[in-house]
Amino acid sequence: MEIDVGLLLVIFVINVSYVTLMTIRMMLTMKGYRLAAPLISMLEVTIYIVGLGLVLDRLDNFVNIFVYALGYAVGILAGMKIEEYLALGYIMVTAIIPSVENDIPNKLRELGYGVTTSFALGKEGDRMVLEILTPRKTERKLYRQIEELVPKAFVISHEPKYISGGFWTKGVKKRRKEIKMEQTEQD
Repeated sequence: MEIDVGLLLVIFVINVSYVTLMTIRMMLTMKGYRLAAPLISMLEVTIYIVGLGLVLDRLDNFVNIFVYALGYAVGILAGMKIEEYLALGYIMVTAIIPSVENDIPNKLRELGYGVTTSFALGKEGDRMVLEILTPRKTERKLYRQIEELVPKAFVISHEPKYISGGFWTKGVKKRRKEIKMEQTEQD
């Protein structure tokens, strides 16, 4: 059994490309990008057919199959990294604060977040509930800021499917620009 290193490299690169595109296409589909997702799918399926054809023509060589599977795994990792980098969309974070007597909502607003406050009754008494909408790119930063402000906060999040109106559409974008400019001036 002869091993063609060039062919193995082609199989690997093709499958990494295919799976990376597949991951991005799924992400775009879930986010509602109605033009980009189908266009990427055309490229994705073309690459898939070529890569699979190369392997199916040489099924007698187990190394081809292994490299195809390895390319698939690496493609998943690459797709996840790209998705994480792009971080399209928004995240809705609910933070339940153990004390209703605090200035946490205003502190978060000063950091540029839109915060809606309500009050709830928990097992151990009154609670403040904060609903915070933020771009996914700032999700981790928001979690850290909540942890710094209220270490005992209960935090959950989800991705909203539809957003319309409210403070968010104009106010937060303007406030974020102001904060970035202030930080640039301080540096």
